[in-house]
Amino acid sequence: MNPKTWTVLELLKTSVDYLQSKGIENPRTDVEILLSHVLGLNRIGLYLEFDKPVNACELDIFRSLLKRRINREPVHYITGHIEFWSLDFKVNRHVLIPRPETELLVEEAIAILNHRERPNQPLRILDIGTGCGTIAISLAKDLNNGTIYATDVSEEAIAVARENAKAYNVEKDITFLKGHLFEPVLDRIGFFNLVVSNPPYIPACGFTHLTPEIRDFEPRNALHGGKDGLKFIKSIVSEAPEFLADDGWLLLEIGQGQWKKVCRLIEETHRFGPPSIIQDYSGIERVVKAQRKDGDG
Repeated sequence: MNPKTWTVLELLKTSVDYLQSKGIENPRTDVEILLSHVLGLNRIGLYLEFDKPVNACELDIFRSLLKRRINREPVHYITGHIEFWSLDFKVNRHVLIPRPETELLVEEAIAILNHRERPNQPLRILDIGTGCGTIAISLAKDLNNGTIYATDVSEEAIAVARENAKAYNVEKDITFLKGHLFEPVLDRIGFFNLVVSNPPYIPACGFTHLTPEIRDFEPRNALHGGKDGLKFIKSIVSEAPEFLADDGWLLLEIGQGQWKKVCRLIEETHRFGPPSIIQDYSGIERVVKAQRKDGDG
């Protein structure tokens, strides 16, 4: 008996039911991403090819990817790619998977830098904890007169970020440096118009509540923010004024429920104006921004 020939539509329906039966959240999205990846289509193209037969080789590859997803491996590690800021980024297990809410950092950074008092002066930006480079590369694509420094403690993460930068021809606009927080730019005191960071901010007690996809697969050093989740945020807030130019800005992504403490940390430095909060699309206080006071450095 000849093996069954599956169409795209049949495989979609069956696979969604299968993932759902295994307790996978958003099974349809995951199946669409994985099947699109195997067939070399985008997700819209998938729906234009409902009657297309899936050959035996494609079916075997797709089934192997489904098995990895059943084992709770994140779908974007399986495909090795994710969309962020309408750009395609390479990711692997050395880097955190970018979240949609982090696009708020990019959006706010562009808004801040496009409304400077001296717009013709070259921009100088520091991205701390760059990971796969999403923030630095997105800013480099949108801001044409900037010099960007991007740091990370992981050499493997920097390698991924460099590869992504090269894919978008912005590798000459970004200097990637290995090191902890501000250490790689100690010679750039008072230099930056913007310090931006999506630092680790999950508290120690929060790891028991994470999904297996995050807890078991994503790099812990990109997640763990110490006992209270504020270990790295405290360091960034306290050191940032020294590295910011007059009227420079600090822009941070933070965890749920942390905004009051982070605002207090900023206020206690006496080096910034009043901090502001931006909510994400779920109504969570997700981004904190504050402008350095003139003449304090």
